[in-house]
Amino acid sequence: MQSMRYCITGGIGAGKSYVCKKLEGYGIRIYDCDTRAKHLLHTSPALKKALTTLLGSEAYRPDGTLNKPVIAKYLLASEENKQRVNAIVHPAVMEDFYRSGMRWMESAILYEAHLEQYVDKVIAVTAPAETRIRRIMQRDNITYDMAREWLEKQADQETVARRADHIILNDGTANLDRQIKELLSALGEPRKPADSKD
Repeated sequence: MQSMRYCITGGIGAGKSYVCKKLEGYGIRIYDCDTRAKHLLHTSPALKKALTTLLGSEAYRPDGTLNKPVIAKYLLASEENKQRVNAIVHPAVMEDFYRSGMRWMESAILYEAHLEQYVDKVIAVTAPAETRIRRIMQRDNITYDMAREWLEKQADQETVARRADHIILNDGTANLDRQIKELLSALGEPRKPADSKD
C-alpha cells in the first residue's frame, strides 16, 4: 500500500512553520516547498532551460544566478505571465518532493497553486486575524495597517480551513502538542516513543 502524503498549509501569521517545527519534534521530516523552489530555481538545469525559453537569456545572470528583477517584472505584468511561470516551477517542486522520500510538505499557497492534487490530506493551521496581524508586526517590524493589508491579500482563512481535512488552532492558548498528538493518531501516523506520553 502506498504511503499517504500530507500538506501543512496556512496563511501568513498563522504559525504553520512553528507547527512544522513541533511536528519535527515528533520525528516527522517536512519538505519546505518555498525553500526548495528557491533552491531549484538556481540549481535545476531543466528549470533553468524552461525559464530561459520562456523569458529569454536575461532570466539568469552570467554567473548562473536568477535575475530576480527580470522575473519580478514578468510576473507582475499579467496574471497570465504568473500562471506560465507557475506551470514551470510548481510541477518541478512536486517532482522534487516525490523524489525526496518525504511524505509531509509545507506550502503557504497549496490551493492557489493547485498543489492539493499531489497530497492525500491537508492540515490547515489557523489563528484569529488579530493574532496573525500581531505576529506579522512583530516578525517584520511593520505597522498594524501594513500587516493587515498583507493578511487581506491572502486567501481567506475560513475558505482554506473548510477545504482542509484537519485543522490545528494556533492561537497561543490552545494546546498544540495535544492537537498534534490527536492529529497523528487520527492519521494513523507513528510518532517517536519519547513523545508518546500525554
